[in-house]
Order: sequence, then C-alpha cells, then structure tokens
Amino acid sequence: MKNILVVEDDRGLREGIELALRRDEFAFTLCESMGKARTAIMGGTAFDLVLLDINLPDGSGYDLLKEIKENHGEIPVIILTANDFEMDEVRGLELGAEDYITKPFSLMVLRARIDKALKNAGKGRKEVYRFGEFFFCFEDMLVKRGEEEIVLSKTELKLLQILVENKNIVLGRERLIDKIWTDGAEYVDENALSVTVNRLRTKLNESGEGHLQTVYGKGYVWKI
Repeated sequence: MKNILVVEDDRGLREGIELALRRDEFAFTLCESMGKARTAIMGGTAFDLVLLDINLPDGSGYDLLKEIKENHGEIPVIILTANDFEMDEVRGLELGAEDYITKPFSLMVLRARIDKALKNAGKGRKEVYRFGEFFFCFEDMLVKRGEEEIVLSKTELKLLQILVENKNIVLGRERLIDKIWTDGAEYVDENALSVTVNRLRTKLNESGEGHLQTVYGKGYVWKI
C-alpha cells in the first residue's frame, strides 16, 4: 500500500484526484492547508509521495516543500500548480521537487507521473519510520527523538525494530525472545526481555502510556 498526501486547497480537485486515482495499492490523505499537512506528516504515517499545491491559504507551498526535503528528503514531491511561469518551475525543482505539473492537467498524465516518481523513489530508498518526535532508520541503526540521537545496544535496537515493524500488534514474550536472541542459545532467562524493555523505554523516555506499552499477561506492543 502506497500512502499519498494531497495538499490542495481546492476541495473538488483534491477529492477528484483521490476518486480518479483510487486503486487497491493507494491510500490518500487529503489536506487543504500547510498546517494540516504538517500535522499529517508528523502523525506517524510514512508517506510515499506528496502532491503539493503552491498557492495555499496559510502560506506558500514552496515553504512546505523546503521543510519536507530538509526533514523527510526521501519522500518524493510532485508540484501541482496554476503557476506556469518558467521561474516558478525552476524554483520548485531547485528546492527538490521530483516533478512539476501545471493546471489544468490530465489525470492520466498525473497517474503516469506518480507511477514514475514512486518507481524512482524505490531505487536505493531506505525504510524510515516516524512517530511524532521519533525518527527510526534501522538500516543505518539510527534512532532519534527530535534532534537528539539515541544510542541503543544491538539487543535494544533489535527489540525496537521488531515492535515497530509490527506496530499495533501485541507480541508475546516467547515470540520476542525467539526473534531477539537468535544466536543459538538454548536458554534465555525471561527476565532478560523485561530488562531490555525497561532499558529501551528509559532511553526513549517513554512512559507506560507512550508508544512502547506493556500488555499484561500477553506481551508488548508499539502503539500508534
């Protein structure tokens, strides 16, 4: 499933895009302003593509484009705008947009451009996760909360990765032990898992009501 964020103040157009391009592998989030788009981006959904209007009611889409590329550079952005001046297109591309489409446009062309951007984005793209202030890239062993990088042990990182990749699914203690301690050890004390969870929770500064939750009698879950 590919998650596409549509930032467009024209309700008819943004809903028309969703209706025309709705496919089993696409899920759309529709926003009419920069403020709502920022909230959506920080909400934990890993967007695969952004369709971005430039003339928005609460500011310039160029500013949002710059923010996306500075903080979430792996997300491809296609600009949709009525601005057909060459300098506007140059500015958008210089700020990192993957494509620039002027209104009115053919939905068939838009679909082709989306497919192309998604295909190109998949080349060498690393899987990243965002949950509010948290940023995780397990391939690079990078864990951050805001601007602060959090150093985890290999065991803590492995536990976090398993929980995040199975978000909202309660994982039992035995299953977690089997997945984390795969070095062939015949016996692992269950207390080792409790200690690892507590250390991870402390380093992430997560309370019992945060993302990392204990489900008593069942196991643990990364809740969003």
